[in-house]
Formats: sequence, C-alpha cells, structure tokens
Amino acid sequence: MTVTLPERLKINDMIVVDADVHVNDTPGALAPYCDMPWRKSLEGLSHVPERYLDIPGFSPGMKLDPVIPGGHPARSVRTAAEMREELSALSIDIGILFPDNLLLFAPLPQVQYATAISHAYNRWLMEEWLTREPGLYGALLACPQNPEDSAREIERYAKEERIVAVYLPTAGVNPLWGHQKYDPIMAAAAAAKLPVMLHSVTLVSPAFPCQLDQFENTFARHVLAHSFAMMANLVSLIHTGVPARFPQLKIAFTEAGIAWVPYMMWRLDKGYAEFRRQVPFLEKRPSEYMKERMWFATQPVEEPDNPQHLVETIEHLGGAERILFASDWPHHDFDHPKTVLNLPMPPEMKRKIMGENALELFGIPVPAGKIT
Repeated sequence: MTVTLPERLKINDMIVVDADVHVNDTPGALAPYCDMPWRKSLEGLSHVPERYLDIPGFSPGMKLDPVIPGGHPARSVRTAAEMREELSALSIDIGILFPDNLLLFAPLPQVQYATAISHAYNRWLMEEWLTREPGLYGALLACPQNPEDSAREIERYAKEERIVAVYLPTAGVNPLWGHQKYDPIMAAAAAAKLPVMLHSVTLVSPAFPCQLDQFENTFARHVLAHSFAMMANLVSLIHTGVPARFPQLKIAFTEAGIAWVPYMMWRLDKGYAEFRRQVPFLEKRPSEYMKERMWFATQPVEEPDNPQHLVETIEHLGGAERILFASDWPHHDFDHPKTVLNLPMPPEMKRKIMGENALELFGIPVPAGKIT
C-alpha cells in the first residue's frame, strides 16, 4: 500500500503576522511631534552621537560593557518604505511596530517630559509609519509615569484602525504592571478592545529584574533579563487580580521566548492552591486566566536539540492558540519566520502561530489576496 504524504507547508501558503518589529525612534525624529518646551530637549539630544539603545535622557541604557570589536552590528529601520520592503523580503505580510530606543522608556523620572515623549512617539508612529505603507500596524506607547494621561491617549486613538495594541514598557518599570496605579491604563485598553503588550530589554537598574549588575557581561545579563522581567510582571498582574478585575483585558508577552510559561503556570497554580485566601478575587486558577486571555510571542524562540520538545512545551502552555510569531526585526538576533515554520507541527498549528492568532487578537482584516 502506498501512502501519500501531505505537501510540506511553505511560508507563502499562509498569512504571516510578525508581532514584534522595531522602528528607529530617535530624539531628532520625534522632536517635530513633541510639545514645547520638551521639543527643545529632543532637539538638543539629536546632536548627541547616536548610540544604540543608550541615549542619555531619552533611552537610558546604562551600558556597562566595553566595546568589543567584531561584535553584533546595530541595525535600525528608518522609514516605512524600508520596513515594508524588508518585511516583504522575509515573506512577512503584517508587522506590529514597537519602538527601539523607547524600549528603555520606563526609567525616565520626569513625569511631564515622559508624557510629552509618549505623545510625540504616538503622533510620529501614526504620521510617519502607519499611514505610509500597507501591512504596518502599531502598538500605542503607554506612559507608566502618567497612567491617567495614558488612559486618555488610548481613548484618543481607540478608533484608529492601524493602532491595534498598547505597548507597556517593561524594562525598569517601577512598580510592576500589576500595581493598581496602572488601573486607568488597563481599563482604557479593555474598553478599547486593545490588547496590552509587555516588551522588555536588557537593562541594569534598581527595578526588577534587579541585581543584573552582579554579572560581568552581556551574555549573562541577557540570558536572565527578558524572561525574569516577564515572570515578575506576570506574577504582579496575577497577584493583584488584574485578569479578574478586567475580564475583557487581553495580555501579550513579547521578546522573552515561551519555555518559561509552563513553569510559571505550574508554579502559580501551586501557590494559588496553598495561598488562595490571600487572593480571594481570583475566581480561577492562574493558569486558566493565562490559557484564556494571555498570549506569548516566540522570539527569541528556544532551539532545543530535539525540536519536538519545544512543540511539547507549546502544548503544555495551552496549545498553539496561545502563541504569536515574532521576529524582532531588524535586531541582530531576529528569528526568520522559517525558524518557527520548520518546527515539527501539523499545518493547522503552524497557520495559527504564524498569523491566524494575531489576526484575531489584533482585529486585523485578512490582507488582500490572502486566504486563511
């Protein structure tokens, strides 16, 4: 008897939505969109020699390491046309845009300045990126320094079809995102039906994940920073009852991989069984909230020796429905779509992860000429 195997699924056989793409948000680019007097601050910073994710007073990277020749080159995308061309070359139909420098936005201490920058970024994102090319959608920058203003900003942009999420800066945020001071942001996002998306970056700061200064190089700090920040903020959201208090709120975690998620599900459920009297507002086990209203982006996707182990990890955290493909383009450690597409999964799982889940989460229509 001859068995005919199904044709291998190719990248052009599906819709590819990239849930984590970065634009080059320099002080000079944002200055024309910034209100006075803070526009003058950005104009002054525009003359500072450009450093990758390390601009004093704008992107406080607090870099500790010496320059080592031959390291990874820094690369940014400066225009919507360039972004569209590069994503198309990667067979990516739709990209969700995040900032680059403002990944390090949360530690800025001056409230009025931070508020003005958030407004400038959102205006710039709309004008220079989202209205210029097809398939580019954006995450609105929330300002943790000023939650009430951020709620108004979410309401202001809620009906913009190219704004599909709210970006929550995670590196150096203090307090963590479960704190009730951020309730206005959560309430506004839920009302606007916009998912909130936590995104971290490696940062040495007194806020969680703290004590990264104890490690001697970027290798060690980077291994820990992203996943630890996501774990801490996840616990923060759960232990203050954010999913229970905002039942319509959808939450996504980006740039921390996915292998940490089952561990946290099991750990949180065990804690809930033992200490549930301390969290009476949780009507379900933490893992149930996570499997119903939380999503996890792949980048940097784990690469175990046996790829089947990663597929099993996906099943443990709730299945393919919980996963969003992300590349982190154009950063040096970006994941090509084929990295996920080549995993030993059935076609229906691949279609969900590579694009269908994101279309549903973000409310994005199917691109012209594509079928699901």
